[in-house]
Amino acid sequence: MMNKTSTFEGWQESQSRNSDKQKVWSDSPAARKVTELLAYAGIGVDGSQPWDIQIHDERFFDRALGEGSIGVGESYVDGWWDVPALDEFFTRFRRADLASRVHDLKTALLVLKTRALNLQTMQRAKQVAHAHYDLGNQLYQAMLDRRMQYTCAYWKDAATLDQAQENKLHLICRKLQLTPGMTLLELGGGFGGFAHFAAKEYGCHVVSYNISREQVAFGRDLCKGLPVRFEQKDYREAALETNRFDRVVSIGLCEHIGHKNYRQFMQLAHGCLKDQGLFLLHTIGSNESYSYTDPWIHKYIFPNGLIPSMAQLTTAWEGVWVAEDWHNFGPDYDRTVMAWWKNFERAWPGLRPTYGDRFYRMWKYYLMASAGSFRSRRLQLWQVVLSKGDISSYTPVR
Repeated sequence: MMNKTSTFEGWQESQSRNSDKQKVWSDSPAARKVTELLAYAGIGVDGSQPWDIQIHDERFFDRALGEGSIGVGESYVDGWWDVPALDEFFTRFRRADLASRVHDLKTALLVLKTRALNLQTMQRAKQVAHAHYDLGNQLYQAMLDRRMQYTCAYWKDAATLDQAQENKLHLICRKLQLTPGMTLLELGGGFGGFAHFAAKEYGCHVVSYNISREQVAFGRDLCKGLPVRFEQKDYREAALETNRFDRVVSIGLCEHIGHKNYRQFMQLAHGCLKDQGLFLLHTIGSNESYSYTDPWIHKYIFPNGLIPSMAQLTTAWEGVWVAEDWHNFGPDYDRTVMAWWKNFERAWPGLRPTYGDRFYRMWKYYLMASAGSFRSRRLQLWQVVLSKGDISSYTPVR
């Protein structure tokens, strides 16, 4: 685990004990440039604010400028720097959009690659399942709520993560207007929590597609005795289903589809849905359109992932869907991620023998960067209800 001085309380004690000790870094061009960039976001170097960066290794400056996002993230995992309040650091970092002010070769190559190639083909899609979702259910059971929801909770009138995630499940079911006996296709099934909820609480017959071996195994065990069928297959293979469904839902899959595949995804969901049916899309959303994700996130957390923008989604469904409702509750994801972090940190002593100290720093960096992205409002959380335009009206639910 990280040593005490890397936590906020330990940092405060260290500052008190060493108030007369000032770190002095060489006045290199890289150090000056990084200091100037951070100052633009209101972040100091070795400063007294909890979001100020504390440098342990002077090589950080050259690495940050030369390698951009990957250099910043890898140097954190290597222990070259710390921040007492890492979530607040990232909130300021993202609000100022500092990443756009650093032009490094690795990011440039990733941009070219994502524009030229389809990184989310059926074969490539398996990479994220292996790298992230198959890390071990022990980790996710420790971090998530009791229903194993690895997507944004809905915190309206909720005091705990369990309550907020149950709120989210009810919200989706109510938006889909589920009634007993309905057939429901789930594209990207997670750990099976929504399929279980829709079958048990709303009496639906669910078919769930997911490429993660660990998640499918967990879901099948969870849903024993319920009318739920899990397919360990790519979402695109749902096109082979012989019957159409009363409802279609996708919760947290769109972030893995990729800009070259959005149109195909929208057409697939449309083809699987009965007339007068509803399709609910639950996805993280970006304020701007990109072809690539953050290079460090791409390398270590979500290979080939991409957050869609509103423009990308609406272009993809133009002439296919009618948007009946668009609900943004992005700030709830900040609170959700911080709840995950609290659970993860509390469970770390039991997880440490399996995952090791470098994983702790990597996972903390990922969660805090995520929280900061939502807190800064650079990322959103959208639930969109879509129809074929053949229903007389739709009443939004909140």
